[in-house]
Amino acid sequence: MPAAASDAALTASAPLAEKLRPRVLSDFVGQEHLIGDGSLLLSLVESRAIGSMILWGPPGCGKTTLARLLSTSTDGIFKELSATSSGIADVKKIFDEAKRTLKLTGKRTILFMDEIQRFNKAQQDIFLPYVENGWITLIGATTENPSFKLTSALLSRCRVFVLERLSDEEITTILTNAIQRASQVDANQEVEPDRGLRPISSEVMKTIVNLSIGDARTALSLLELVLTSPRKATDASIISHLRRSVSSRYDRSGEDRYDMISALHKSIRGSSGDGAMYWLARMLTAGEDPLYIARRLIVVASEDVGLADHRALTLAVSAYNAVQMIGMPEARITLAHLVAYLAEAPKSTRSYEAYKRAEEAAKMDETAPVPMHLRNAPTKMMKEMKYGEGYLYNPSYRHAL
Repeated sequence: MPAAASDAALTASAPLAEKLRPRVLSDFVGQEHLIGDGSLLLSLVESRAIGSMILWGPPGCGKTTLARLLSTSTDGIFKELSATSSGIADVKKIFDEAKRTLKLTGKRTILFMDEIQRFNKAQQDIFLPYVENGWITLIGATTENPSFKLTSALLSRCRVFVLERLSDEEITTILTNAIQRASQVDANQEVEPDRGLRPISSEVMKTIVNLSIGDARTALSLLELVLTSPRKATDASIISHLRRSVSSRYDRSGEDRYDMISALHKSIRGSSGDGAMYWLARMLTAGEDPLYIARRLIVVASEDVGLADHRALTLAVSAYNAVQMIGMPEARITLAHLVAYLAEAPKSTRSYEAYKRAEEAAKMDETAPVPMHLRNAPTKMMKEMKYGEGYLYNPSYRHAL
């Protein structure tokens, strides 16, 4: 097969999100705070002086597209890798090529490293000398908090730009543009009457926007599913199919987990029963381990309810044991019982705050000796050394000392 035909076949088989990826910055939708008039990133692009950076944002917010568009603003050579499918050997190969190219042509290589947080701390160190010496421009993309996942040495050599989840209006704009472009292509093709692109109703469009949750890639994938559905299919069947096709994007090893457990904890602390129940449901329906939630609720019982209601801790421990014994789906009822109790219980942080003050005092003098009258004196020799001397056993006195 000729090379041109082979390339055309690859393009035709690409998903809609890839086919419609913007080719110029003016077509990019969203992230106005980064590329809008007067923004820092736009000024760097206009001055053709982009440096190494980390793009941090949720899936489908435009990190890969933005990286590719930024590379076109320079005369550098663009290379792209993903830490999910590439190793250190692949990175070293690009670095060797980059040094040779820089020496021969003076052109710097721009390396886009997708999912850079998948590299461990030792693997991330490979970027340091090349970024430090200016042999490459690194554009890393991550969906997770860089301050937790990337080394401080790498972060100190890169600017961090935060991309936001796309709004419903921005997702709608992306979908509308995609439908227009797809319709233009369809109009130029000869198709049978019952074939071709399926019209999109406002109800289906609204469903796609809601299900995508600010993820343009998901939105375009759902749109492609609708456009290629049989024309005879009803909106109800299409919407039902769309809902089944969207899997939960809750990441039990990522930031979503900790954001949601934080929301659950804070809702209980604020005595918001409805809010706490909502976040419990969000986590359980997303597939979170119920025992993880139960463990965190034991902490809440001591930290936030504490001395105000001694039964809270007992109930929390009992709930953990119950969840362990019965499992899901019935365990959700036990957790709901506990969450409702903790949210409605009076709150006291006296024990928590008292321990923090004691901890601060302990750190001030970690070598302070135990007073003689409080020391243990199990042997005759220790008693002769005055251990325990002067201690008054409180139960022996009518009034505690």
